[in-house]
Amino acid sequence: MIIGESNRVRAVAGTSPAGPLRGRTVVITRPVGSGAALARKVRALGGLPLLLPGLALRAVADEAAARRDWQAACAGEVLIFTSPAAVRYAVALASPRTAALVLAVGQGTARALRRHGFNDVRAPQRQDSEGLLALAELRELNGRAVALISAPGGRGMLRTTLAERGAALREVHVYRRVPARLDRRHVDAVRRLPVSALLLLSSAESWHNLAAALPPNALRHLCAATAVVSSERLAGIAAAAGFARIRQAASAMADDLLAAAMGP
Repeated sequence: MIIGESNRVRAVAGTSPAGPLRGRTVVITRPVGSGAALARKVRALGGLPLLLPGLALRAVADEAAARRDWQAACAGEVLIFTSPAAVRYAVALASPRTAALVLAVGQGTARALRRHGFNDVRAPQRQDSEGLLALAELRELNGRAVALISAPGGRGMLRTTLAERGAALREVHVYRRVPARLDRRHVDAVRRLPVSALLLLSSAESWHNLAAALPPNALRHLCAATAVVSSERLAGIAAAAGFARIRQAASAMADDLLAAAMGP
């Protein structure tokens, strides 16, 4: 079932009169309620942000059980956070008190951790699951108590590889991802996109939800835009979906996505 959302779908007024994105529509696929900061950056660069979320984030159904699991994880040896949302929902369950090694999948997640009092956080240069698994701290686990702080679903690469390396693995689901609601206003906005539009994409799940929710003619129109993706894997997904123009950013961070959007 598709979940409701109230974000605006029209391009937001008040753009800068000049800038590297002057007059270009930039489609933001961040989860519901989390695209505002990126939209402000787009406007400051002269662009027209269009909010088209593929995901909505929700608390878990059993918060008491999640709180117990989170507190037990804090007593372990390694905590791995998979997203800024995982940080936000975990600390909302209970204040973190831990001596564990804290790892983040990327710099955005690391920044969220530091804002919540985690001072010693390590993150890979390559900001994805593959980069995280290449860290020396995760190469040989041999029974170490490792907790993966995340939401249900995903590729499963982290959980599978960590278990194969001998971790005593605990998965702590502190939130859940659901498809965002797309109504007629979203569809009409996609159908009106100019061919110069840019689509910022940093989640395969978000893209799959959008592709499933949009009517075929609207989806074809969206695929005529330039896809700005955050990883090689997403570049492959975009190519398979029919995007003819694809730019790969250095990471899923807003500044890296926008740098790629402004590229040649």
